[in-house]
Amino acid sequence: MKKAGFFLPVLVVAIITAFSALFIVDERENVLVLQFGQVKQEITEPGLGFKIPFIQEVVRYDARILGLQTQPLEVTPLDDRRLVVDAFLRWRLVDVRRFREAVGVDGVRAAQGRMDRIMNAAIREVLGSVPSNAVLSEDRTGLMNRIRDLARREAQTLGIEVIDVRLTRTDLPQENLEATFARMRAEREREAADERARGNEAAQRVRALADRTVIELVSASRREAEIIRGEADAERNRVYAEAFNLDPEFFAFTRSMQSYERALRGDNSSMVLRPDSEFFAFLRSDGSSESILQAARDAAEALADDPDMILQRAPESDPEEPDAVRELEAIIGN
Repeated sequence: MKKAGFFLPVLVVAIITAFSALFIVDERENVLVLQFGQVKQEITEPGLGFKIPFIQEVVRYDARILGLQTQPLEVTPLDDRRLVVDAFLRWRLVDVRRFREAVGVDGVRAAQGRMDRIMNAAIREVLGSVPSNAVLSEDRTGLMNRIRDLARREAQTLGIEVIDVRLTRTDLPQENLEATFARMRAEREREAADERARGNEAAQRVRALADRTVIELVSASRREAEIIRGEADAERNRVYAEAFNLDPEFFAFTRSMQSYERALRGDNSSMVLRPDSEFFAFLRSDGSSESILQAARDAAEALADDPDMILQRAPESDPEEPDAVRELEAIIGN
């Protein structure tokens, strides 16, 4: 019984010691085995590991890809236009022993401070060598690659691999925003004024062309109308002349009768004329008027006896004459 009571505590201590010598390495981490602060073993593969109990210790580091958001940084490009820039980078541990030697016991927290300073130096160097327009243009990707390459070379001394760098913001400082916006507004207003001026100029040209076209069309139409009116007057005069030549005395008598009808229309018409006026040629009782009236009566009697006589005196119709002339000649003939 005494021996059993002695070996039981020893067995318990042995089991505890054995378990303290074993540790598990996860696939998401890298492990360093330290003895009195010195690195004795580096384990990067997942599995079961061993260490000397109570003498050696295990330090674990994340083997996954980590991210770091830098603080806003004010840089001055070549054109002296200040910019506020911040970046985001992806990194991971590739040499745990070197990382431990470089950053000490603070681990990832100390590494983030070191990487922030490395990134600030790389951003200042790259963006300070180009104008601000290049930072805001399609060349932005090339600039980010240059920053990544510079940070990668510096981070190798820490056992860190920089995977990617992205510029998340490139803005003007707050005190420069209002001046920039005012300048942009002035430029846009100037462009708008230029566009309005060009539009007014084009409108004036269109209106002038339209007015000129209207004047030309009206002038041409009036000219054609005057030509047609003149030709019509000439044709009318020709028809009158032909009608007059058929029987001048009868034509004069007919026109005089029409004049009497227009002049003496109404119940209270009055005229003040000389008795020997030509207007009363067919109203006087002298021989001239009687002869004309006698000639008109003879013509009427002859026409009553022989209706075809007027057709013999009328000129033949010309097929090339206008329809109005032929109609008038037909009326005279009838």
